[in-house]
Amino acid sequence: MAWSTRRLAELAGTTVKAIRHYHATDVLEEPARTANGYKQYRTAHLVRLLQIRQLRDLGMSTAEIRSTIDSDDLFFDTVRSLDARLSASIERQQKIRADLAELLAHRTGPDVPVGFESIADSLTESDRAVIAISALLYDERGMRDLREIAEHHQDADIGFNELPADAGAEAIRAVAIRLAMVLRGIHEDYPGTRTPPRPTNVREREALHALYQSLPDLYNPAQIEALGQAFRLSQEDGSSDETGS
Repeated sequence: MAWSTRRLAELAGTTVKAIRHYHATDVLEEPARTANGYKQYRTAHLVRLLQIRQLRDLGMSTAEIRSTIDSDDLFFDTVRSLDARLSASIERQQKIRADLAELLAHRTGPDVPVGFESIADSLTESDRAVIAISALLYDERGMRDLREIAEHHQDADIGFNELPADAGAEAIRAVAIRLAMVLRGIHEDYPGTRTPPRPTNVREREALHALYQSLPDLYNPAQIEALGQAFRLSQEDGSSDETGS
């Protein structure tokens, strides 16, 4: 029994183009030809092509098939590698599904950073922008901490969010003192927040620079001044907060 290229492709559930590719990459041996030049595929070609299809369905690349199809040791090494990649892919997809479930549950818009859906209503547009940029700088643990901080310290945000651009020094100082008290609590619970992030690579340095550059676009001058004062006060012993001196 012999088959043409087209008939072989139909039997194996593949395409003539795929078979030609397998020939070109030395995965499938070229068959003998008839006197008029037509290829004549035999049982061995069909079996090998079915093997190739099965391995492709399992996720192997043509290069992996070529290097492993005739070596049991290499084959099982590749299978273990594929299994590890598949496990990582499934984990990523499960994480994505969990994130999608949060978006659906809270019906938040695209400007809400992933993981912050349940507290989206308490975040201003500027807050959401800062969090989005912060995701370029912090790892998953850092973003979890940021979410907890945003969730548990919302009261201090009210006065800050309502601070007008033309606020006087006294109003700015009052907001700064309130923020400083909150910052001290945050520093105690999250010691890593005591100092600004320290980038370890070019991307993180650029992200930190972008975060600082974004502040004048997101907050008014009075709010930025209040933030600066609050950070400086939070580094002190706290004895002057109540008096404002």
